[in-house]
Amino acid sequence: MLAPTLPEKIAAPSRILCPKKIVALGDSLVYGYGDPDGGGWVERLRREWMKLDNAGPVMYNLGIRGDGVQSVARRLEQEFRTRGELRNRVPDLIVLSVGVNDSACLGRPDGRNYTNFEQFQLQLAALLNQAQQLCPVVFVGMPPVNEAKMPFSEVFYYSHHQQYRYKEATRLACEKRGVPYLDIFSSWLSQGDGWCQSRLYADGLHPNSLGYQTLLQDVLNWNEFCSAIEA
Repeated sequence: MLAPTLPEKIAAPSRILCPKKIVALGDSLVYGYGDPDGGGWVERLRREWMKLDNAGPVMYNLGIRGDGVQSVARRLEQEFRTRGELRNRVPDLIVLSVGVNDSACLGRPDGRNYTNFEQFQLQLAALLNQAQQLCPVVFVGMPPVNEAKMPFSEVFYYSHHQQYRYKEATRLACEKRGVPYLDIFSSWLSQGDGWCQSRLYADGLHPNSLGYQTLLQDVLNWNEFCSAIEA
């Protein structure tokens, strides 16, 4: 599979004297766990934009493994207010990607969710409202897990049923606020189980190197993301 290439319209913004600052906040999907080759889709994009012949936006990876929506909300503004070029200013764009950890059932497949569903909806609404008060926001959804590999860490049971509930709540909350949402879950499932599993790490939860490469291509093919970079 060929490595993803950046669309021309966002690949050569060398004309811009002051490059845009983009912050990606979320869980291990942002952090890039499971991709020893490229460090995840955010890191792959950051490296591409660092090339001298492609002076793109400055990308900050603020992903933390295991984070849920409440944890991301708690550190949202503090995280970038103390970082280099973003000190004393807000980013030009915030990319959010969180929710899969909230959806996990604890102890057994029908156990309670890590974050109660109603509580998740309230916390997500607060996170989106907070982020939108700072700058434009886009949301990258979660990929489907491999249910046959569960439980994760002998405790967490992830399932497509619970993922769907939480991703739909996220999609609707984003839609209500005009936040662009990239539905990775539905897009990947439509490709079939074999296709999905070939893009997941051995733990069945995180993408592997091919999965993150695919995620990067999904993001780069997303018109809303390209438009946000251009704006």
